[in-house]
Amino acid sequence: MSLNSLHPMLELSGLEVCYGGIRALNGLSLKVPKGSIVTLIGANGAGKSTTLRTISGLVSSSAGSIKFDGREIAGWPAHRIVADGLAHVPEGRLVFPDLSVKENLMMGAYLRRDRKEIGADLEWVGEFFPRLKERITQRAGTLSGGEQQMLAIGRALMGRPRCLMLDEPSLGIAPLLVETIFERLVSLNKERGMTILLVEQNAALALKISNYAYVLETGHIHLEGPSAEIKSRPEIQAAYLGQ
Repeated sequence: MSLNSLHPMLELSGLEVCYGGIRALNGLSLKVPKGSIVTLIGANGAGKSTTLRTISGLVSSSAGSIKFDGREIAGWPAHRIVADGLAHVPEGRLVFPDLSVKENLMMGAYLRRDRKEIGADLEWVGEFFPRLKERITQRAGTLSGGEQQMLAIGRALMGRPRCLMLDEPSLGIAPLLVETIFERLVSLNKERGMTILLVEQNAALALKISNYAYVLETGHIHLEGPSAEIKSRPEIQAAYLGQ
């Protein structure tokens, strides 16, 4: 049974997005099966970030369908999409620099009312990312780039998502912390069954940890397939892997 025949947690069909007269997404269709890690790779301007922003309700589509766990969510406001279990960790991290690590994490739980369980999740995130626990009272703006990325992921996890979307989590981060963050993502997937949609400039790393890959070119899917197969294609090695 192929990965793409499994129940899709997230499914895009014929998605179109325009910025003024520019078509950023042109009939984009893809599936993210439940419990998988799927990656989108492509050159700058291919439409990767636009795809995530459209799914999460930050950008409006002009045509097409976005289904999350079988329900149409195109047109939903962003807060309703988060409440339904779909979290987006944006490019650039966007933590609240003047708030403490704990306060940033608690912002991720702002739609929840189960206070006792929120406390337990705060403890779990601190164990999952020990650096955050060490710096729990520190202002977020004083953290390193890698620590801020951990904080952005931790904040998303505080919402108890069923699907996590990440936009360029390795961007501007020291290699050692990149390795730690990606190990944590694999752990989330394997141990908690978290469905992950990953946009990542480091194609080699993205293809290493993902099950399935889509290659975007100017707003449409150019190639797709199991990550190992995509990684072995000569044109992908030449364009994205420096081989």
